[in-house]
Amino acid sequence: MSVNYNLIPSPCYVIDEDRFRKNLYLIKHVADESGAEIILAFKGFAMWGVFDILKEYAGGAAASSVHEARLCFEEIGSPAHTYSPVYKESDFRSILKYSSHVTFNSLNQYKKFSRVLKRSKQNISAGLRINPEFSEISHGLYNPCSPGSRLGVTAEDLRNGVPEGIEGLHFHVLFESDSYSLEKVLKVVEAKFGDFFEKIKWINMGGGHLMTRKGYDTGHLINIVRDFRERTGLHVILEPGSAFAWETGELVATVEDIVENQGIKTAILDVSFTAHMPDCLEMPYKPAIIGATAPVSGKPVYRLGGNSCLSGDVMGEWSFENELRPGERIIFLDMIHYTMVKTTTFNGVQHPSIGLWTKEGNFRLLKKFGYTDYKGRLS
Repeated sequence: MSVNYNLIPSPCYVIDEDRFRKNLYLIKHVADESGAEIILAFKGFAMWGVFDILKEYAGGAAASSVHEARLCFEEIGSPAHTYSPVYKESDFRSILKYSSHVTFNSLNQYKKFSRVLKRSKQNISAGLRINPEFSEISHGLYNPCSPGSRLGVTAEDLRNGVPEGIEGLHFHVLFESDSYSLEKVLKVVEAKFGDFFEKIKWINMGGGHLMTRKGYDTGHLINIVRDFRERTGLHVILEPGSAFAWETGELVATVEDIVENQGIKTAILDVSFTAHMPDCLEMPYKPAIIGATAPVSGKPVYRLGGNSCLSGDVMGEWSFENELRPGERIIFLDMIHYTMVKTTTFNGVQHPSIGLWTKEGNFRLLKKFGYTDYKGRLS
């Protein structure tokens, strides 16, 4: 049943339960067939209001901070697989409280906290992030293998072997990638770090496995993981973020005004690109919009503008079938993963609500933001 956007308040992120369940079913299928443990990466999707649905298909999450680890513990009901580029001493005991696995970014960090780990009453499995110095990510901002990267240890760093107490290795070098990219990365990882496999218990292949994207060869992924497990005897963990929420929902916005300057018409919305769709400016990434196309001769063309005072809070140019008017809805597609977790309250602009379009065809408001949410972040 399709979403009736006329029943959605504006602005609002809305996730479609049917599409969400379809993704979850596929992810569970891959996990069951490959033998891998597939957990949700909170950095890509942390909408805990739908975790009751998530838990029907998957359990566990990858956390990057004490807050994410606690969210996993409280809302999923299991300890997190936690990795952070650096841990603060004041946070580390809480990290242990909410985690089953803790991965360290450097040998120095592991050395610093190894004694705390040994004295801990929690049964924590320690891991080390590795940098294979190979990635097919083209956008430098997201490439953890760029020269001078601060993320992970290289094979040269481990020339004296894996430290005692390390039970797993973790690499994260994919970004919205296919299984063939993983296959290439695995060859490099095995060539550089394979000698350590007999000394560890698990390997975390990170995120970026966009298995729910149309055309993704899930059979190939299943075969890669299954073959790796059989050859090495290691427990395999995958932690995609985007795949769980890929194409499951939209951001509903409204045209509030139309302004024209030197022949350029801008439709100003009740949402902000910099505050509510930061990837559009960061990547840059141009989102798809229902009923809009790239500029077409003979059709009305508009630039879309956000409601913040940042001059650059504008995005692209689109053609619409008819002239836009204040009050019309603009529906941005695929706005549930990453966008929601990156939002800000810049300028104090109204933060979009969060809602669920249920499988029964009803809208359920999960969260409405107000003044106290804005004020509470600043005092």
